[in-house]
Amino acid sequence: MTDQHHSLVLVDRPRPHVAVVTLNRPERMNSMAFDVMIPLKAVLDDLTVDNDVRVVVLTGAGRGFSSGADHKSAGSVPHVDGLTRPTFALRSMEVLDDVILAIRRLHQPVIAAVNGAAIGGGLCLALACDVRVAADAAYFRAAGINNGLTASELGLSYLLPKAIGTSRAFELMLTGRDVDAAEAERIGLVSRTVPGEDLLETCFAMADRMASFSRPGIELTKRTLWSGLEAGSLEGHMQAEGLGQLYVRLLTANFEEAVAARAQNRPARFTDDKQ
Repeated sequence: MTDQHHSLVLVDRPRPHVAVVTLNRPERMNSMAFDVMIPLKAVLDDLTVDNDVRVVVLTGAGRGFSSGADHKSAGSVPHVDGLTRPTFALRSMEVLDDVILAIRRLHQPVIAAVNGAAIGGGLCLALACDVRVAADAAYFRAAGINNGLTASELGLSYLLPKAIGTSRAFELMLTGRDVDAAEAERIGLVSRTVPGEDLLETCFAMADRMASFSRPGIELTKRTLWSGLEAGSLEGHMQAEGLGQLYVRLLTANFEEAVAARAQNRPARFTDDKQ
């Protein structure tokens, strides 16, 4: 069932507490035209405050996840009347930056169901998600270098080395070569690769498991994982982790429920409240 509809961005709720966001421009391999990215940002803004949604799955229609910049039909950028070309370029870049940051800041975990090509900005979209699962036909490319530009865009030179290590990230960004799904799993770019027909169900099973846990536990875990990537020191990050753990431990009965559930050989039922 689709509960929100924009012709180029679809939102479905295939099961309780899971929202699937589909980039729906298959004839352009879901390229990052502004006509797609602006409604995507609006959808993400709606979902982060939708308290019925516990996990978001991001995917693409057709044979592509996202092919990155659209060089033929980029769409229009709002609020740029009267700007010079340099300022127009800055505002355009900010529109795309805001999408990456919106994914990163979403309260809910975001699973990228990479169904096909993730090229350039499409690779950046996937890396902004918390978890990546690839169909066996998926492939990845840091394409900027192939287009006479830099390969550094939309956080790629920050996120890719953290995902796969510096040497591999340098190689992929400096050569612009394709990485198929099998290699992507081997180097840690995705957490697993599955047959294309199993992609969404695999992501749904993962989402169901995440949704079964404590909401503040999941949200704080996501926050501390991301802040850990940006941490200036181990000691400072450990203090943030400790505060998050104490928050959930002292303000909910989740720990007691987990202990009781194991003793009684039953699933835990987290209420996120102090009973």
